[in-house]
Amino acid sequence: MITITPERFADHVAWLAGAGYTTLDAAGFARFLAGEPVPEKSVLLTFDDGYLDNWVYAHPILAKHGLCATLFIITGQLGDGPVRAHAGEQGVLPATPSHHECEAAVTAGRADDVMLRWSEVEAMQAAGTFDFHSHTHTRWDLQGTPAEVKRERIREDIAASRAALQARLGGVSEHLCWPQGYFDADYVAEAQAQGFSHLYTTDPVGQNVPGTSPAHIHRITAKDKPAAWLRRRLFLARHRVLGPLYDKVRY
Repeated sequence: MITITPERFADHVAWLAGAGYTTLDAAGFARFLAGEPVPEKSVLLTFDDGYLDNWVYAHPILAKHGLCATLFIITGQLGDGPVRAHAGEQGVLPATPSHHECEAAVTAGRADDVMLRWSEVEAMQAAGTFDFHSHTHTRWDLQGTPAEVKRERIREDIAASRAALQARLGGVSEHLCWPQGYFDADYVAEAQAQGFSHLYTTDPVGQNVPGTSPAHIHRITAKDKPAAWLRRRLFLARHRVLGPLYDKVRY
């Protein structure tokens, strides 16, 4: 449901480029929400977590077409070391397991086998294929935790993520994506208290239009389906009448 093959992603990106789409970075998207004009056919591509396959496959595909994406990274799971090979260049490509296998590897203490390294983050940032933002430091799940304990853990984790981004990339944006898409009033309050005003959900029901609250940004999943599906889905997502009707029926 939340992954796409490199081949499908290549098809999607090629279609976006051929159809004349502009890919926004997070700052450009924020300006759009604030009412500033953007090109008519604009889209924000987002990735979560920071898995190695973002470097091995997504980076060269985006670079080929001159497009960009936004990546929310779990800062505590990224390690150090030299950049590894990516598609389109010489060298043996590292393994890029399935999403569930990656999660299992992280749990088993083998994060470096499946997650990005900071050197790869820096290389993608320099190439302009990705801009990087917070997906927290440890990707916590605090549902059911007592309120006072929960807020303290949220506060500490977000602070650690901010510190890592500042130390590694030289700055921290106002954009944060919730782990596993879950949030409540405590999560929002703590994030906003630490300077995160643009909060990304996994909620597909709703439209991001000028004036939309940046505290609840909607996202749709790019399915592992042909580019024709993406064309139809984007048409529905942006249509002021058909979009809400589709949401009402579909969800």
